[in-house]
Amino acid sequence: MPKMKTKRGAAKRFKVRAGGSIKRSQAFKRHILTKKTTKNKRQLRGIITVHPSDVMSVRTMLPYA
Repeated sequence: MPKMKTKRGAAKRFKVRAGGSIKRSQAFKRHILTKKTTKNKRQLRGIITVHPSDVMSVRTMLPYA
């Protein structure tokens, strides 16, 4: 049986923590920032956990993570 391939786009976007949860960065922080409030931009900082309904699809894209 051949090795499974990792989806490279997903590998660049998601990282699996030691406990098994998957972390991701926030969306809507890249461009068109002038019309967004300072509070909104500040709350989009940092890393958050992938939603439980999306965890299985992310794990299939990252078979060896």
